[in-house]
Amino acid sequence: MNRGGESMSTSIAKVLSWFLGILMFMFGFLKFFQPFYGWFNVQIQQSHLPHSAILMGKLGEMATGTLFLLSRLWRSLPGRSRANVALTACFGLVVEMLVAIYVHLQPQVPAAALPLGIKPPVIPLFVLVLGVIAAAAVWREARTEAAINQRVGIRNEKLIR
Repeated sequence: MNRGGESMSTSIAKVLSWFLGILMFMFGFLKFFQPFYGWFNVQIQQSHLPHSAILMGKLGEMATGTLFLLSRLWRSLPGRSRANVALTACFGLVVEMLVAIYVHLQPQVPAAALPLGIKPPVIPLFVLVLGVIAAAAVWREARTEAAINQRVGIRNEKLIR
C-alpha cells in the first residue's frame, strides 16, 4: 500500500486511465480538424481499409477515451462496474492500436502522414503496451476489491449468526 492507502495497481490504473483517456479522446477529436484530418484520411485510404474506417476510427478513439475517463470520474459506479468500463476501454484501445500498427506497416502509407513522421509503429506499440499494463492493473485492482468484499461478507455472516 502507498501513502493514500491504495495499492500500486490502483495507482497505476488511475494514472493510466487518466492519461490514456485524455490521449485517446484528444487524438480522436483532433482527427476532425486539419492537418490531422488530412493525415488520417491518407492513412486509411493508403492502407486499403474501407472508407467507413475513417469515421469509425475517429469515433472509436473518442469513445475509448471517454470510457477511460468515465471509469475514474463516475464515482457512484460500483467497483466491479467501474472495472468493466475500464477493461472495455482497454480492449478498444488494443484493437485500435493493432489497426494503427497495421497502418504503419503498410508500404503505401507515407511517413509524412503518420504521427511525427515516424514510419515504424513506435507510438502505437508504446500506447498498446500502456493499454495492456492498464488492463492488468485494473484486473488486479478488481480482483483485490472482490477478495476484500468476500472477506467482509464472510465476517458479516459470522456476526449475524
